[in-house]
Amino acid sequence: MNSPASSAQPRARWRILHSEASRGWGGQEHRVMAELSGFQQRGCPVWLVAHPKSQILKRATAAGMGVRACAFDRRLLPIDSVRLALWLRRERIQVVNTHSSRDGWLLGIAARLARTPLLIRSRHIDVSYPNPSVSKHAFTTFADHVLTTSQKITDHFRQIFPLTDDHITTLPTGIDVARFHPDGPRAELPVRQEAGAPPVIGMVSVLRSWKGHPTFFEAVRLLREAGRDFQFVVVGGGAPTENYIGMARRAGVEGQVAFTGHREDVPDILRALDVLCIPSLKHEGVPQIGLQALACGTAVVGSDCGGIPEIIQEGRTGRIFPAGDAQALASRIAEAVDQAEETRHMRQDGRVMVEQEHSLEHMLDRLDGLYRRYLGAPHD
Repeated sequence: MNSPASSAQPRARWRILHSEASRGWGGQEHRVMAELSGFQQRGCPVWLVAHPKSQILKRATAAGMGVRACAFDRRLLPIDSVRLALWLRRERIQVVNTHSSRDGWLLGIAARLARTPLLIRSRHIDVSYPNPSVSKHAFTTFADHVLTTSQKITDHFRQIFPLTDDHITTLPTGIDVARFHPDGPRAELPVRQEAGAPPVIGMVSVLRSWKGHPTFFEAVRLLREAGRDFQFVVVGGGAPTENYIGMARRAGVEGQVAFTGHREDVPDILRALDVLCIPSLKHEGVPQIGLQALACGTAVVGSDCGGIPEIIQEGRTGRIFPAGDAQALASRIAEAVDQAEETRHMRQDGRVMVEQEHSLEHMLDRLDGLYRRYLGAPHD
């Protein structure tokens, strides 16, 4: 699919189901909810199959979506796939979109048994596949089309799996540019925020091993030793915060980094930061927090990991440093603050880029175009 759906075309009421086996609440789950919520607002009936103890199932239920709980127990794969196939036929589901390994296999089999018209497999992070001869079936046999969140993931897939350009699409998560906007309230953070207070440098991410927090803490130490008067904050939950406080302690900066835990007021937090850091070490597609920060007009320094440079474009929308290089990260943070005029232009260009290429409506239009390509003219 090469172009978004035309605004002249009638809105389709596709019957869409997504599945997600993860119990957590990170970028992948945000993407699933963004697609479901977006098409729900466009008048489409939407459903979610997820683990009964997952965060996403609770949120989908609260949003009034159709939900079905599933434990994704491999031992029950044969019977669960048959039950789900019958349910898919009964609900007349037109699109099934799977997101993780366990739900990909289960819903993939069920959708094939039910002869669901369109089966999509989404891939959000870049990982290796030790047994590609087996893994390929998740993206070919049990997928009519593959969606990735970055061009790097797409290129990797094209190298190891038999996928043509017609069967794989790069589509980063769209951003609500009205919610993520430079104008709006600023969050209260556990740092000084009065007029004239030192710049606030932060990370906003799920607490995961590959997000690069130790690199950030080491950069904090280097900046403090250089006499830079900056404030530092880490926002996010997932793993126990105490583990990351321990990392900061080992880096000698426990007293210089404030931790907030999980927060829902992400736009307000981004507007309260002078610089957002994305020091990821591996796995990254196009990180949603990067696009959200650009939409809010926040300066961004990101590593050269995965799809980060696809949106944090060196010298245009932000600054890039080699993943894992704390000295380089510290230098780029200092540049973002010191080179105020250059940074201002990057912030402006970043906002324009998100509006033109990465808005939520742009993503939904492209998905609608993909559905039309496989399903034909819309019908209820």
